[in-house]
Amino acid sequence: MARTPASAGRHVTPAAAAEIGRLDACGQAALARAGGVSPRELTEAAIVRIEALDPTLNAVSHRAFDQALAASERLDPRGVDSPLYGVPWLAKEGLDYPGMPTRFGSRLFADAPPATAAYPFAQRLDAAGLVAVGKSAAPEFALLPATEPLLYGPTRNPWDLALSAGGSSGGAAAAVAAGLTPVAHAADGGGSIRIPASCCGVFGLKPSRLQHVRARGHHWAEDLLVSDTLLSRSVRDVHWTTWLTAQTPGERPVRRDLQPLRIAVCLTSLEGAQPDPEVAEAVRAAGRLCEGLGHHVADIAPPVDGPCVAQAFKVFWGYLAAEAAALAEPRQAGRPREAVLEPWTIGLADWSRSLTGADLEAAFTDAAHATVALERAFADWDVILSPVVRTPPPPIGALAPTQPFEILRARMFDYVAYTQLHNLTGAPAFSAPLAWSSAGAPIGVMAAAARGQDERLLQLAYQLEEAAPWADRWPGWSVGGEAGHANLGG
Repeated sequence: MARTPASAGRHVTPAAAAEIGRLDACGQAALARAGGVSPRELTEAAIVRIEALDPTLNAVSHRAFDQALAASERLDPRGVDSPLYGVPWLAKEGLDYPGMPTRFGSRLFADAPPATAAYPFAQRLDAAGLVAVGKSAAPEFALLPATEPLLYGPTRNPWDLALSAGGSSGGAAAAVAAGLTPVAHAADGGGSIRIPASCCGVFGLKPSRLQHVRARGHHWAEDLLVSDTLLSRSVRDVHWTTWLTAQTPGERPVRRDLQPLRIAVCLTSLEGAQPDPEVAEAVRAAGRLCEGLGHHVADIAPPVDGPCVAQAFKVFWGYLAAEAAALAEPRQAGRPREAVLEPWTIGLADWSRSLTGADLEAAFTDAAHATVALERAFADWDVILSPVVRTPPPPIGALAPTQPFEILRARMFDYVAYTQLHNLTGAPAFSAPLAWSSAGAPIGVMAAAARGQDERLLQLAYQLEEAAPWADRWPGWSVGGEAGHANLGG
C-alpha cells in the first residue's frame, strides 16, 4: 500500500498504538509529560488506530492527520499547564474547527470549505494542548438519536457492528469506545451526549446550562438546549474537561469523599411508558449499588408533567428542522430538496408547518413549568436515577433517516423520552456504563441533579466507577477487544 503523507516518518508501531490506546486521556497525557512519548507520537498512535479500525466502524467523518501532526509538533510543555497535554481528540461534525469543513452530516454541505475560526470551547481545548485529529460522524443537523447520515453511511457500534452507536454524537462515542482517541467532542441538545454514551458503553456528562464557554454561534436552541463536553471512558477525563471549558473556572477538580445522598429512582418515561426489562433492571441495580455505598434510595413517580415536556421538545425539534429546510433553499441550486436533505429532515420540517405561535408559546411555558417542578423535586432529592433510553441499542436501520416519517417519528420520540427533560430545564445529567444486556450490549444508567450541581454528579460518578469499574471492559472491535486488536496486528 502506498504511504500517505500522514504516515511518512511514523515511528509508532501498531502494537504500541494499541497499548497507548488502552489508556484514558489523563494516562496518555501523563506519558507525554513524563517524556515517555512525545505529543507527536500520541497523535501518530491515534492515526494508526483510526486507519486500522475506523474503516469498519465509520466513526471518523473527516481525517486531518497532517494538520494534527503539525499541531502536535508545535506543542511545548513549558507553556501548557494542562492535565490533557498532547492528547488527541475528535471534533463533532457541527463544531467549527479551523482547517476542517463543517458539514453537519448533510449532503447540503458536502462541499463545505474548511472553517477559518473556532469558538471559545475549541480554543480552550487548543490552549490546553489537545490535538484535533479529525471530525466524528453525526446525523444530519443532529436531528436523530442514531448516526446513519446519507452523506457518510452508518456508524457502527464497537460492541456489535449490527447495532446503532446512538446519536447524535454517535461517531464520538464509537471512537472513544473503540479507543481511536481517548476523548471526543459531543454536544447534547436532547440527549446527544448521554444516548451514544449509553449505546457505546462510555461515560458522558451533559453539563448544566451555561456551564461552559460558547461552542457555536448565538442561537436560541444553542443557548437554551445544548451543552458540550468530551466523551471518555473515564470520569476523570470528563471532570477535567468540565474544568478546562468552564465559564468561570474554579479550583482544579479534586476527588473528594461524598456525603450520603438522597437518591430517587424513576423508571417512567416522559411519555408514561416503562423501559425494557433489562434497562429497568440496570437502573434498579444501580440503585442497589448506591444503597450499598451508603446513600438513601427510594422510588418516585415522575416529578414533572411528562407529556407536556415531551410535546414541548417535539415543538422545538420541529422548529429546528424547519430552519434547516429554510437554510437549504438558497443552496439547492436547482436540485430537488430530496437531493440535499434527508427524508427525516424534510418530514419533520413539513410537520412543523402545522405548528402555530401558540404551540411555541406553550412549549416555552411548559419548559418553564418543568424547570420549577424539577427544582422542587431536587429540594427533596439530591440525585434522580433513570434510564437513558427505553431499550438497549437498536439495530442499525431502526432509526435511519429513510424510515417512513410517521414510523420514525413515533420510534424516535419514544426512544428518547428520558433525556430531553434536562435540556429543557438546564439540569446536568450523566450516563454511566453500569450494565450490559443479555446479548452483551451496553446499557447506560442516567443520574441527574439540580442545575449547577455538576460537581456532585461527578463525585457520585467517581464512586460508581470505583464500585463497579468498567475500564477493563472493552468491545470486540477496539484496542482492547479480540477482533480490533487482531486488526491492529496484535
